Amino acid sequence: MESIVYDFHTHTYLSDGVLSPIELLRFAKVNGYGVIAVTDHVSASTMERVSKEVKADCRLAEEYWGLTAIAGVELTNIPAKSITSLARKARELGAEIVVVHGETIAEPVEPGTNLNAVSTPEVDVLAHPGLITLDEAAIARENGVYFEITSRRGHALTNGHVVGIAKRAGVPLIINSDAHEPEDLHTMEFIRKVAVGAGLGQKDLQKAVKENPGNLLKRIRP
Repeated sequence: MESIVYDFHTHTYLSDGVLSPIELLRFAKVNGYGVIAVTDHVSASTMERVSKEVKADCRLAEEYWGLTAIAGVELTNIPAKSITSLARKARELGAEIVVVHGETIAEPVEPGTNLNAVSTPEVDVLAHPGLITLDEAAIARENGVYFEITSRRGHALTNGHVVGIAKRAGVPLIINSDAHEPEDLHTMEFIRKVAVGAGLGQKDLQKAVKENPGNLLKRIRP
């Protein structure tokens, strides 16, 4: 199995994490990460500032530590019908990856968020999509939106449902930490446990930790 860790969903103190971007990237490097996306929570009011600051530290980490550090955003608790326009704005501002904060059962995310996210080709990952439907998953497959299996407490309660729906619809799965502090960062051993707990067999595990994140990275960095 691939020895490096891929993680496309993390946070710094630019939103609600505890580390600066460069600190998070350093901890990730020491933890065995090969690829990490910094995706702080943003909306219309913060997107430009956060994107600029994250991008600067990602470039620094790549230059000196050889870490693939991706500057992105997570559109979080925004009006569902604004997702398409804000995702496009994020791209214009240079976001390499756009994550949408899905309809987790742990928070009062506006209904319709999942549908609008999977209907937007500029969205790369629908994070913790909660009780996602098969119809929504079919749209995600058509638009190339990946589903997240998460280790984040609360959000992880529906991992098994997400796996079942994604497999039926043919939506690629990736495993993310949604890290907010150093202790949240993954190891490969922990990723395996999260995958098995979510109901992934060995073949699906290989896809979720190597093939699917590798394909997503190729899309981000062609």
